[in-house]
Amino acid sequence: MGNPSAVEGHVEVPGGRIWYRIAGTDRPGTPVLCLHGGPGMPHDYLEPLEDLADSRPVIFYDQLGCGRSDRPVDDSLWTADRFVEELVVVRAALGLERPHLFGNSWGGWLALQYTLDRRPELASLILSSSPPSVPRWIADCAELRADLDEPVRDVLDRHEAGGYFSCPEYQWAITHFYRRHLCRQDPWPACVERTFAGLGADVYLTMWGPSEFGPVTGHLRDWDVTDRLPEIHVPTLVTGGRYDEARPAHLAVLAEGIHDAELVIFENSSHMAFVEERERYTRVVADFLARVEARPDPG
Repeated sequence: MGNPSAVEGHVEVPGGRIWYRIAGTDRPGTPVLCLHGGPGMPHDYLEPLEDLADSRPVIFYDQLGCGRSDRPVDDSLWTADRFVEELVVVRAALGLERPHLFGNSWGGWLALQYTLDRRPELASLILSSSPPSVPRWIADCAELRADLDEPVRDVLDRHEAGGYFSCPEYQWAITHFYRRHLCRQDPWPACVERTFAGLGADVYLTMWGPSEFGPVTGHLRDWDVTDRLPEIHVPTLVTGGRYDEARPAHLAVLAEGIHDAELVIFENSSHMAFVEERERYTRVVADFLARVEARPDPG
């Protein structure tokens, strides 16, 4: 990231201070506010989205508990409701009246919860690899796990049975899954490596669990907004990868549930299509934003 018109700063939110960065501050287009995944994986891996800043401001922030933001030791802070309120505060502090809202993975779930609960004024939603049901996500990942090589599955099973989630051998086995279904680019770019280095482990453990697979013990384990999707009346683009842990059939449920939503599956990508097929992803999103902004003002 090297946009000369970028600025950085901090915002006080419930529980501490978060860090933000705005690229393309001198551009005239409607801003895009980006929500990272995890929970607890900082914004770094979303940096390819700064390509959109040639025509508009693009805003990133590290949610509380990870990256460059404060990391308070208080597990009561790690709830979806608090992160929704954090988003409300960040948007108000940055004066974002009617932005486009992008969310990847957990960031897309946050965008959905915010949109459903707060009914904000938004120009559009871009939901990247963010299917509407965690129980179905867990079932889908179990099927993908079953396709791993038997020695890898054995390592996962043995370590999970013993609760040895921090063991290097277990992390080795998890990496096999990540290389197939999280980011297929080889080697991983620096922005993805920095994301794992900046992980907020307390946030991830409290909201999800000790690992990608098991068991999912955190607050999000029963999260499901499938039945509420028809409540959303915002222009929406749903994206994902052919090899995504957020499986294309599940992403289709998201797109079908939101009125007039569009679905684009990137055939050579997994969970980070904006990294794996960067140029095409930028073109697809830029085209969507341009079409949305060409529509008559609904107000």
